[in-house]
Amino acid sequence: MRLKSLATFIFMPSLIAFLLFIFRADLTDFITNKEEAYGQDNIKGLSLVSPPDQFVHDPMIDVENVHAEWIAVIPYAFTRSYEPQVHYNTGNWQWWGETPEGAKETIRLAQNRGIKVLLKPQVYIPGSWTGELNFDDDQWVRWETSYRDYILTFAKMAQEMNVEMFCVGTEFKISTRDRPKFWFELIADIKNHYNGKLTYASNWDEYQHISFWKELDYIGIDAYYPLVDVSTPSVSEVEKAWIPVIDDLRAVYKKWDRKILFTEFGYLSVDRCAYKNWDLEKNIKDHDVNEIAQSNALDGLFSALWKEEFWVGGFLWKWYPNMQGRVSYHDRDYTPQGKLAEQTLSEWYKQ
Repeated sequence: MRLKSLATFIFMPSLIAFLLFIFRADLTDFITNKEEAYGQDNIKGLSLVSPPDQFVHDPMIDVENVHAEWIAVIPYAFTRSYEPQVHYNTGNWQWWGETPEGAKETIRLAQNRGIKVLLKPQVYIPGSWTGELNFDDDQWVRWETSYRDYILTFAKMAQEMNVEMFCVGTEFKISTRDRPKFWFELIADIKNHYNGKLTYASNWDEYQHISFWKELDYIGIDAYYPLVDVSTPSVSEVEKAWIPVIDDLRAVYKKWDRKILFTEFGYLSVDRCAYKNWDLEKNIKDHDVNEIAQSNALDGLFSALWKEEFWVGGFLWKWYPNMQGRVSYHDRDYTPQGKLAEQTLSEWYKQ
C-alpha cells in the first residue's frame, strides 16, 4: 500500500507536467491559428512618394505615428508609348527619391526604425498608362531587354540591403496577358539575384488572367475597384460592396494557393471616391472635397477584409514623406495626411 502510494506520489507530477505540456502546445497552435485567421499578421503599409529632394528630417517618424509597419519604396523609371526603352537613373531631371541613391537612403531610414520594405520599381508613361503599353514583336523584345536591366538593378539592391519583399512589375495588363513567357523568364532571373518574397502588382481587372502567380509569394492587386457610386458612401455601403469582390479574391486564392496582397489601395478625398477614381483623376480640381467619403471608403475596406484569412494587408496609396513632392490639389489627393482618413487609418493599423 505504501509502495503504491509512493509510486502515485512520484508519477502524478510527471503526468500533470505532461498534460500541461500538451495543453500548452494545443493552446499555442490555437492562438497562432486564430491570429493568422484574424489578421494579426496583416501588412500595414504605406506607399511612399519618392521626393524630389533629400529628406528634410526622418520621414519614418510620421510613418510610425500612424502605426504603419511597412513602406513601399518606388524608384520610378520612364518609358514612352512609342519607344521600346526604359529610362532610369538618368541624371538631373529625375527626382532624387526615384534614383538608386534615393531608394537606398529611404530603405536605410526605414530599417533603422524596424520598418519593413517592399521595393517596387515602377514605370511611368507620360500621358498614358502601363496597362495600355503595346508594341509589335520586335519592339517588345527590345523593351523587355531594357526592362529586365532596370528590374535586375533593383533586385540586386533588394538582396544587398536585405529588403523583405520585391515587386517584379506593376499593371502591365497587355504584356502579362500576351507575353507571359517573358514574365516567367524574368521571375527566374530575379530569383538568381534575390531570395526574399516576391509579388507582382496587377491592376484590379488584370489579376485573373495572369498565369505566373505560382512563381510568386503573393498575388498582388492594385485594388481600385469601383464599389459605390454615391457622393458620400457609408461605411456599411462600402463594406457590402466588397462582398462579391471578396468572393472572387477567395476563388483566386484557392486556385493558386497564394494569399492576396493589396500592392496599392486608396481613395481620393472627393465626392464619389469609392467608385471610379481613375475617372475622377482626369479633372480632379472640378470635384468637391469630401474627407468623410475618403474616410468611410477606407473604413469599409478594412471592415470587409481585415478578418479574411486570404488577405495579408497592403500598401495605402499614397504618403508624402515630409510632405515633399505633393501636388497642388493635396486637399483632393489620395493621401490621408491631415485629413479624417488619417485617423481612420491609424486606428486600424494600431490593431
